[in-house]
Amino acid sequence: MPRRSIALDETARLLFERGMEKPVSPFPDRLTDGYRAFLDDRFDREKDRYEQLAETGQTPKIMLIGCCDSRVSPEVIFDARPGEMFVVRNVANLVPPFSPDDGLHGTSAALEYAVQALRVEHIVVLGHGRCGGIRAFADDAQGPLSSGDFIGKWITLIGPAAERTGGRGRHEGLDGYVERLAFSSIQQSLANLRTFPCVQILEGKGRLHLHGAYFAVATGVLMLLDPLTGQFVPAIGEMPRKAMPIRCDEPAAS
Repeated sequence: MPRRSIALDETARLLFERGMEKPVSPFPDRLTDGYRAFLDDRFDREKDRYEQLAETGQTPKIMLIGCCDSRVSPEVIFDARPGEMFVVRNVANLVPPFSPDDGLHGTSAALEYAVQALRVEHIVVLGHGRCGGIRAFADDAQGPLSSGDFIGKWITLIGPAAERTGGRGRHEGLDGYVERLAFSSIQQSLANLRTFPCVQILEGKGRLHLHGAYFAVATGVLMLLDPLTGQFVPAIGEMPRKAMPIRCDEPAAS
């Protein structure tokens, strides 16, 4: 038996003897193998950068607010190096409005740190296709996943975006509506960002810039919000051969 397995078995036995109801499961092999690959490749190539980041701290110019969906990793999509982006992820890439109360505000705390401490110059709200959080709001048939209904409470933030779309058309399919709502939700999160005084001030001075983006999981197409037209357009001129641009200017079927 490999030495690593023996060590894990011994640790599990000790924990069990100390009162655990059952031995702790070993750390997933997929993560250990991935870590080894990281050490042999990327960490080896960028060791100097990691050492510099450890010494000088992080100075990212970009904050990215994305969804926690495992298919949409901002660092992968934008081929980011360590220290280049300050990333916060939550269900459906939502930004709550400024609410200085006694609640626990994870996304707002990350925003405060990015803007006030790190002095980022850009904030990107990155939505994506086939988002489960957006679908959960749009599909009335879905019930709470638990008695706490944490998701249900969180996605009430999508409400104003749904009002902006005019709601689901009488003959509109759920999939089509979910995509329209995803675009509208990105715009609503940008509007909510502007309710934060620090964002208002810095954007007004031209020291902070807000952007909306949408990633189509199936095709890899990235679309950006044009602030002048309110439409999402492809980020690059040359589209992949199989990419199908998503039209977001078509009215809902009534």
